[in-house]
Amino acid sequence: MSKLWFKYGAMNCGKTTKLLQEAHNYEERGMKVLIMKPAIDKKAGDKISSRLGIERKVDILIERKDSVKEVLNKLPLEEYSCILVDEAQFLSEEQVFDLYVITKTKNIPVMCYGLKTDFKTNFFPGSKRLFELADDFERLKTICSCGRLANFNARKVNGKFVSEGEQVAIDGIDAQYESICGTCYLKEVLNIEFGGEKDE
Repeated sequence: MSKLWFKYGAMNCGKTTKLLQEAHNYEERGMKVLIMKPAIDKKAGDKISSRLGIERKVDILIERKDSVKEVLNKLPLEEYSCILVDEAQFLSEEQVFDLYVITKTKNIPVMCYGLKTDFKTNFFPGSKRLFELADDFERLKTICSCGRLANFNARKVNGKFVSEGEQVAIDGIDAQYESICGTCYLKEVLNIEFGGEKDE
């Protein structure tokens, strides 16, 4: 049977670039891929866009209320060699389960790309379910500004790190994000003192 994959990492680790490369690899061999993403990811509209400037229109935008199983069962899935899902952290737990079922009942691999945790270091619902169900995992790596491996995503509002707020930034909030290591997260976001002295 085919596998459900979760390929995850902090922001700027190249998740979308990797997805687009995967699509290219399949298509270069004459195979057809289906690309999906949650509609809540509005930054590129109906496209996925990597920071390298590569973009591509998605085949399906998944609404929060959608049953992924019902959406996919309307398609000739036998024509596809793989399903690729960008921003998978925004899926609901039920939608992740639907993808798992599809891998087994339709024997088609599904590769989900997304963040592990939010800016408060908590799982997104989709990520949590993917860690519970996925058959295989790949951690994609990036670095913190200090040079260490970045594990977390820190949110900045008006140029300052924040540790409170909604999990998904609502429209109208000018939020930026930075990939950050655990040490810098404790120092910069939570203002935890190290060695008895507070970093200035």
